This record gives sequence, structure tokens and C-alpha cells, in this order.
Amino acid sequence: MKLVKYENNDNVAMKNLPYEKFISYGAETLTDSELLAIIIRTGTPEMSARELGEAVLKAAGKYGNGLLGLYNIPLQELMCVKGIGKVKAIKIKTLAELCTRMAQTKAKDNLSFNEPCSVADYYMERFRHEKVEHIMLLLFDSGLHLIDEQIISKGTSNASLLSPKEVYISAFRSQASYLMLLHNHPGGNPLPSDNDIKITKRVSEIGKTIDIFLLDHVIIGDNSYFSFKESNLIK
Repeated sequence: MKLVKYENNDNVAMKNLPYEKFISYGAETLTDSELLAIIIRTGTPEMSARELGEAVLKAAGKYGNGLLGLYNIPLQELMCVKGIGKVKAIKIKTLAELCTRMAQTKAKDNLSFNEPCSVADYYMERFRHEKVEHIMLLLFDSGLHLIDEQIISKGTSNASLLSPKEVYISAFRSQASYLMLLHNHPGGNPLPSDNDIKITKRVSEIGKTIDIFLLDHVIIGDNSYFSFKESNLIK
């Protein structure tokens, strides 16, 4: 096995260390800044690519912990990091988007609309970066096959407006037999508000009278979720 020699007085060697470490020990041994260094490729006269990666992570830190901040940091602000131009900034933002899509694709393999935990896992990546509440309506045919999904409301950081009328207009248009509600709580706590409980029960009761049944209402928090079905708040 090839050993990596850390030559502190050799800037060229320092810039190539993440590559050498990857080849010798594998990607899983690299730190976040070293992984970024490989994407960035080159540093500046003052700092190596790895050090530049650390600077990027520091700048993105206020937008989320660790690598999550890379998704939320604006492109223009990323370009303000010394040594990160437009091309490197776009590469980093592309990497963040790829990571999000890969996580969602992986979760899709286990997606079952009868299991609230798998629904939460799948839609977690879509909503975890949103700063305001979004309400998504999922519509199903009589065989419980997903036929449509749509954002029916956007609100503030702690509230959103939901109209049962709009829910069932969409359901009628899609000729749906079942529906599911899903929304995010940007604050991270998935527990339902009094209004969440009230409106969910109202949608459920209306559905029973017209034979378009509410399967569940799942609230997405920070790596957590709440299911009205699991909590027996709807039947």
C-alpha cells in the first residue's frame, strides 16, 4: 500500500494530497474539505485546494451544518470566497444538487405510500432546504398508484394556508380516489399546530362524504416527521 507523505514545505505536494489519499485509502477516508478539494482542483498561491475547501465550508456554515450549507449558500456569496470564481462556484452548487438528487433516488427505492416513514424519507430531501411552509397534495387512483403531486400552498416560516375546496377540486380533476397531504415545518419540529389538526380533520371528514379518502397527513421536520395516521388522528 502506498503511503502518503505530508510535506508541509511543498505546496504542490499539499495540493495533490487529497488525490493521493483517495487512491491509497478510498473516498470514505477523506474529510469534507478534502472531498471539496478534489472538486475544486486547484488552490491559490496563498492556500492549497484543501484549505480553500475549508474556507468554502466556513462560508457555507451559516446556511446549514457541514455540507448541507453548500446547498443553501447563494451562488454570488460563494463566489465571494477568495479563490472561488464563477466556474468553481457552479461546480460546488452542482455537487450539492447532485447529492440531493442521489439521496432522493435512494429513498425512492424504499418508498411505500402505506408507510409514513418511507414517505417522509423520500420527501425529506425535497423540503429540508425550504425556508417557508409548502403544502403538497398527493393524488392516487383506486389501486393506490400515484397519479399526481402538486404544491397547493406556500406560506411563511411557521404557517401556511390550506383550502379543502382547492384540495378536492384538484382531486376531482385528476379523478383521484385517495389523497395524501404533506407539508414541511422549516423550524424543524414536526409536531402539528392546532390549525394543522383542525384543517386535517376537516379535509378527512369532507372526503368521507364524497368517497375521496385522506390516507394521511405527513409533516416533515428536521430529520423527523409526524404522521396523523400513525398518531390515530385520522382513520
